Amino acid sequence: MGLIKAAVGAVGSTLHDQWKDYIRCEDLGQDVLMRRVSTPNGVISKDSAIQVSPGQIAVIFDSGKIVDATAEEGIYTFDQSTSPSFFAGQFGPVFKEMWTRFVYNGATNKEQAVFYLNAKEIMDNKFGTPAPVPFQDWSHPIPNQMTGVMSPLRVEVKCFGKYTFKIADPAVFMSKVAGTADEFRKDAIVEQMRSEVIGSFQNVLNELGNSEHKTPVLELPSSTDEIKKVMDEKVFDQPIRDRGLSIVGFVVESVTLDEDSEKKIDNYELSSNSFMQQGTLVGAYANAVQDAANNAGGAMNGFMGVGMMNMASGGVFGGAVQNANPYAGAQNSQGQPLHPGVVAHGENAEELDGNSAEAKPMAFCPNCGTKNNGMNFCANCGHKLK
Repeated sequence: MGLIKAAVGAVGSTLHDQWKDYIRCEDLGQDVLMRRVSTPNGVISKDSAIQVSPGQIAVIFDSGKIVDATAEEGIYTFDQSTSPSFFAGQFGPVFKEMWTRFVYNGATNKEQAVFYLNAKEIMDNKFGTPAPVPFQDWSHPIPNQMTGVMSPLRVEVKCFGKYTFKIADPAVFMSKVAGTADEFRKDAIVEQMRSEVIGSFQNVLNELGNSEHKTPVLELPSSTDEIKKVMDEKVFDQPIRDRGLSIVGFVVESVTLDEDSEKKIDNYELSSNSFMQQGTLVGAYANAVQDAANNAGGAMNGFMGVGMMNMASGGVFGGAVQNANPYAGAQNSQGQPLHPGVVAHGENAEELDGNSAEAKPMAFCPNCGTKNNGMNFCANCGHKLK
């Protein structure tokens, strides 16, 4: 019992009249995944015609079992004397392997029908994470101060998008999902699929956020190919495949950070900018101090520049100034402060190290009384020394 391909152009010709029954199915659209079509008495007579349109799979059902199937469009003659073909269309290997073992229990004595399955890609299926899901964002790395190892910033995201699917294994789909229902619609399974798609997507997020991929969180919408590749390689959609279905397309349309994650990133950016700014100014301050120490004639100008830097930074480098100047707070015997670049040595000055064997004469500034080590200008007030 099987199908024989009819002559091309037979529909609408005089040959149409010779067929006892003419079985066909209207386009299934995007909402119907399977529809049962039969004759008024439930029996398909020999030499009846069966039409298979583009995007359809025709499965011949006879008394509880599948006897033939095809996914190749055309007109077929139902011949009870022939053996099943099992080779037509893109599902040929599936038919050969599966249909001979596909049997329904509790079948009636005589019941024949054609089950038309939708072979098209089913579009516009929406998904979205009901609650924020964790993601390791390597675009905002956090350094470990003890080890120097970088770690990703943990954020929580909501993702929304669409996916498409199709029937990949008609035998498994009928066996596990549709059965022999008169009509099986997408609505009956799409909610379950949506939950499983979200579960698969969460697994994909874990992969994309690991140290191998390091996908930035805000680049997820442009990572469609990588998402699908990871899903296929890791078979995260196995529950969907087990029903004879497969995900064809997967698109992330939007990624939204929760409030706490937005604050984390904002604080990260502010901290990074502040760190870079402070690092630049501290470096400039250190250079100014060094220049002042090396250039006796320009000491006053150097320290005036340091003061201006500290004022411009809002006093940020008050602590840095203290740390950079090892003599900050030190005073001479007259209670006057010692300043950067001033080193006291010898019998005529306060010895800071106590071990100096070489005495260098110091000059007292007539304006402020500060000791100066042979400098042309006072390091404290800038008064010219002679």
